[in-house]
Amino acid sequence: MTSLEYRTIPEKDLDRALDLTYLVFLLDDQEDRRERHRTRLLACERVGAYDEDRLIGMVAAHALTPSVPGGELPCAGVTFVSVAPTHRRRGVLRGMLAELWRRCAAHGQPLAALWAADAGLYGRFGFGAATHVHGVEIDAAKPLDLRVEPAGLPLRLLAPEDAPAVVGRLHAAARAARAGRLARDDAWWRTHILPETEEDDPSLSPPRVVTVGDDPRDPVGYAVYRTGGDTVALAELEADDPAAAAALWRYLASIDLTDKVRAWGRPLDDPLLYFAADRDQVRVVKSAPGLWLRLLDVPAALEGRAWSAPCDTVLDLTDADLPANAGRHRLTAGPDGATVTRTDAAPDLSLDVRDLAACYLGGTELRHLVRAGLVAEHTPGAAERLDAALRTAYLPHTTDEF
Repeated sequence: MTSLEYRTIPEKDLDRALDLTYLVFLLDDQEDRRERHRTRLLACERVGAYDEDRLIGMVAAHALTPSVPGGELPCAGVTFVSVAPTHRRRGVLRGMLAELWRRCAAHGQPLAALWAADAGLYGRFGFGAATHVHGVEIDAAKPLDLRVEPAGLPLRLLAPEDAPAVVGRLHAAARAARAGRLARDDAWWRTHILPETEEDDPSLSPPRVVTVGDDPRDPVGYAVYRTGGDTVALAELEADDPAAAAALWRYLASIDLTDKVRAWGRPLDDPLLYFAADRDQVRVVKSAPGLWLRLLDVPAALEGRAWSAPCDTVLDLTDADLPANAGRHRLTAGPDGATVTRTDAAPDLSLDVRDLAACYLGGTELRHLVRAGLVAEHTPGAAERLDAALRTAYLPHTTDEF
């Protein structure tokens, strides 16, 4: 639509922007919700689509720093994606994202990420599902049967406001071990991890934080959870070793007046799924994509992560929205780093940028995409060699929604 203008949404238009969001997502306009969302938008980059003076679209982005294999990179955390129902299927979202990608380039952000409310939509814009989650339920009506002995260490309930200073080391260790985890400051802990009310389920209790370990200021594990009815709703659990994790799971499954533990998003390689003695008691009830990733600057993204094995691969990329990414790139990578250069050499693999994004953190293997007909392998074994270079010790995992 040539009459549209894409520009920054000023603070004076934030209420109009939230009116649009609540219209699109069918949300009630509650005072506390509006205040929370207004505070979040104030901290975001905001791109609006204006039809004359009417705000008919919005995309916002947090400035995030997710872990990637071997380090971390700046990333735009895309959120509040809204297009008025009167202007759907007219290219509004593509226009807003194009403006946002220009700003990301200026900010030096080679990655963008989002949680998809519509999983069928974002692949068209170059996003791939880079992390996956299991939803797990534990039957807590009987004692939790485990194959490892829980650590015989003290358990302590911690005031939520004290949690970041106490458990921050454990979260930082989890970020270093697993790609996809976001850096958190005190404000992020308070607003996204430990808010008084759970936005998706206001019936749940305020957050509880339990730690395990001899030193109350330096525990070896922690869990963040809420309770509601007969259910313990786990948000996050991190531990230095299996025994500490087992102690936390045993605690969660033994809370009085509850008979179920529900964990909405656990990593696919969660040790619980291995040391649970009875898999009828500990069940995976859902598997789904987690964080969707977009490579905005392919060379910077590939050169910014660590590599597990040497590879020398020519990639022929397609990218409908960012032509600078399209074409042939030679990736020369190994444990000492990587370089990406333009080349006219024959490609080893042909793929779309969304499929490279899905594999980027190590959560999806290219060979599976070759078998699915989504990636063309021109040189036999090229996909497996690149998979070996992309592989990580732990699967990527993301718990922070935004």
